[in-house]
This record gives sequence, structure tokens and C-alpha cells, in this order.
Amino acid sequence: MNNAPIAQTHHQEPIPANMTDTLHLVKTRLGHSTDLVTRQMQVMHAWPAALLYIEGMVDTQMLHQSILESLMQEVRPLPEWEGDKSACLTYLRNEVLVAGDMETVDKLSDLLDFLLAGSVILQLDGLSTAIAISACGWEDRNVTEPQSQTVVRGPMEGFTENLRTNTTLVRRKIRSPELWLETMPIGRVTKTNVALMFIHGVAEDGIVEEVRRRLRAIEIDSVLESGYLEEFIQDTAKSPFPTLYNSERPDTIAAGLLEGRVAILVDGTPFVLLVPALFNHFFQSPEDYYQRADISTLIRMIRYLCFFIAMLAPSFYIAITTYHQEMLPTGLLINLAAQREGVPFPAFIEAVLMELTYEILREAGVRIPKTVGQAVSIVGTLVVGQAAVEAGVVSAAMVIIVSITAISSYVIPENGMSIAVRMLRFVLMGLAAAFGFYGILIGMLCILLHLTSLRSFGVSYMSPYAPFQPSDIKDTLFRLPWTHMRRRPLSAGGPGKQRLKKPPKRV
Repeated sequence: MNNAPIAQTHHQEPIPANMTDTLHLVKTRLGHSTDLVTRQMQVMHAWPAALLYIEGMVDTQMLHQSILESLMQEVRPLPEWEGDKSACLTYLRNEVLVAGDMETVDKLSDLLDFLLAGSVILQLDGLSTAIAISACGWEDRNVTEPQSQTVVRGPMEGFTENLRTNTTLVRRKIRSPELWLETMPIGRVTKTNVALMFIHGVAEDGIVEEVRRRLRAIEIDSVLESGYLEEFIQDTAKSPFPTLYNSERPDTIAAGLLEGRVAILVDGTPFVLLVPALFNHFFQSPEDYYQRADISTLIRMIRYLCFFIAMLAPSFYIAITTYHQEMLPTGLLINLAAQREGVPFPAFIEAVLMELTYEILREAGVRIPKTVGQAVSIVGTLVVGQAAVEAGVVSAAMVIIVSITAISSYVIPENGMSIAVRMLRFVLMGLAAAFGFYGILIGMLCILLHLTSLRSFGVSYMSPYAPFQPSDIKDTLFRLPWTHMRRRPLSAGGPGKQRLKKPPKRV
């Protein structure tokens, strides 16, 4: 409770006019950190000045060529400047320094913010104002192929941890003056730059304002990844289904912006958020638009089929083997009965054991170093499955069901939806063990009711299925050719304006 008045005092504290006091105050605030570099000099052969920057956060070449060499050039103060250091500071900013971005600061808190953001601070002795010269130059990761989203066909470039690099990757694809960018710092301690990107006139103003309002309402001390913001701005936390889409592919984000959605970029992470995110979006991939419409339609149907297999396959096996054996052909029923003859557990316990074992192996494969992770996960799965069957703990049919379920979950393009399926799978397994197919039906109805009640920034999560938007069905389960998708989808929240004025004539 005592920190609030102190923080308020620091925020309002002006920069001391005495240069020595400023240096001492900055050093004290930073705990005499050894990466703080201070240099005292004389500018224009007349007035003492101080230069401050954080080593490793500024571009050394720019520091020496654009700042130090400019300050050391042969320029003497004019007679009319005698005693007027503010005029000298203005002259330095407008005529001498050749850096691109400069700001005048008069508060100590602003000085520290610019300093810790990679700027070089210049102060003349006797003035309570300083110049913050942008000279950021830390090491960044190069633009490489996305790590979490495999590229089959399309651009082999992914976002990096640098915010400006990420915004540039998007602007290279959308060279329009209507692509607007807003940046705000979030996090009392980290002061992480968060950028809001949208196409003016395509994105709905109400959605943009709602995103802006939710971001400004966040009160937290740190933002280290876009997942921090996701929990704050999502419509509800009481749902396993994701209501925000994330991607590290610039073409995915550019396509979403062109549909009228809003992108949220966070400095320090390659994962960019896209809102509103609807149920249909999690089954779409950029490759769907890079190949023929008939191929894309087939692949999308396979994705939806795998979604139901990943969610319902173990439940169906439990329900059939426990309550509805009459649904199976006699030969298959006899084979399953023979396999389960030595298994001591009911089908539900058998399925839970295998599913938990696979989840453990999956998580271990993610955490193990990449050099041995794939080998360990594959060998572990084969060895554990074979040993479990031979030991009579589980049946061979259950191993097949779990394997098909696991493979189907990887077909879903977005990992957030895959995790939701994995969570609901256990619930449906329990309902199938208790009530058979009636339990599965009840569970699916509850899931359907829950999905239709969800919203993503005011847009119905199940749109265009519910509410039904006939004009948007052309790009859902099916993907019609571009000549048939002349208007932007209404279900994304945009105004549905034309994107193809006139289909080309066939020769």
C-alpha cells in the first residue's frame, strides 16, 4: 500500500537541472548497474553535457557515427545564444544530430523509460530537459521458417521476437495506407510494447474499439508473451475452446486482416493474436488458398472428420463394448471378446490408462531435447503399447483406437483447438462408460449448446453456421474458387465489402 505514493512521486519528478545530480539519480535508480554507460563531454566547445545509454541495447555504429561525431563537430555557439542553453539544445536537435527519431523529455520517469528502451539520453548541464535519441540495436533472431506451424506451400517466413520486424513482415504483404498501427505499453514493470493492427474501412469500428478498450483495461506488472494478454481479453475463461487465434505466420495474419479481423502483436514473442476468432477459423490453413479449391475442400472435410474422431473414437469404443455389443458384426465381436479375455479392467479404465500414457509420452516428447525427443517418443510409444498388450493390461484394439485418436488430433491445424478436443475426450469417455450412447449424445448436445453461446468480441463463435450466413458458407466446410468469393465474410465481423470486383473472362 505504501508503494503508490512513491510511484506517483517518481512519475512526477522532474529531471534535475544539474547534470551531476541527474547522473547520480539515474545510477541510484538503476542500482548502479554495470551496463549503464555515462560519458561527460563539452558540446559546441562551450557547455558541459552528459550522454547516457545501456550497453548492449544501442547500435554502436549509430552511436559513434550519428551521435558522437555529430556532437564533436566544429560548431561554436553564436553570440545571441549567450546564456540560452535551451536554444542550443534546440539547435543540436534540429541541426546537428542526424538521428531519425528524437524526443524531448522533462520527467525523470520518461527519461528512464527511453533509456531502458534502447535510447541514448543527452542532457546539457543547467537544463531540466533532455533529448532521447532512438538508437536501438540489440541482437535479434533472423526471419526463419515457422517452428510450430509447418509450411506445405507458401511463404517460408515466420515472425520473430522483434515487434518492428513483425510489423514490417505484415506491411510487406499489405502495402496499403489503410493498414493502421497503434502501439501502447502494457505492464507496470516490463512496459512491453503491444501493437494493434487493422485495415481501416475493412475492420468494423466497434470491434477495433472493443479490442482497444480491453487492452487498455489490463493492469498487470509484466507481459512476457501474447498468452498473458489472451487470458485478459478473451470473452470467457469458462470454456475449453479458444476464442482467440494465434499464429507465427505473416501470411495467416495478413489474410485475417484482409477479412476484417484485428491483429495484436506483442514485443518479445513470434505468436500474434487474431480476433475475432470463430470455430470455423481453427480448421482453416493458409495452404487452403494456395492450391485448387477441390483439393482444399477435401482436406477441410478430412480435418472435420478427424476432429470428431479425436473427440469420440474412445467414447464409441467404450459404449459399444460395454452396452451396445449387438451393433457389432458377429465376427468382430468374437475377436474383441477374445482379445479382452485376459484384460482385468473394464473398457473405461483401459481407455483412461492408455490415454494418460499417451499424454505423458506426448508431453515428454515436447520437453526432451530435440536431438533425442522424437526417437524417445516413438520408441516409448511402441515399446509401451506392445508391452501392455503382451502383459494383458490392455487389448490390441484399444491400442489401435488410441493411436487413431492421437493421429487425428494432429490433423487440426491450430493447437488450441486440439487441446480442447483432448480435454473433452475424457469427459465423453466418462459419459460413455456411465450411459453408453445416450451419455455421448447428452455430452455432444451440451458441447453444441456451449459453442452456440460463445462470443468472440461480440461475434457469434459458431458463425456462419449459427446464426446462419448463407453468403459465408462458401468458405467454411467447402472452399469455393476465388471467382465465387467476391465479398469478404460477414461472420468475421467486417462489413462484407467486395474484394473481387469482376471475375476474369474465360478465353
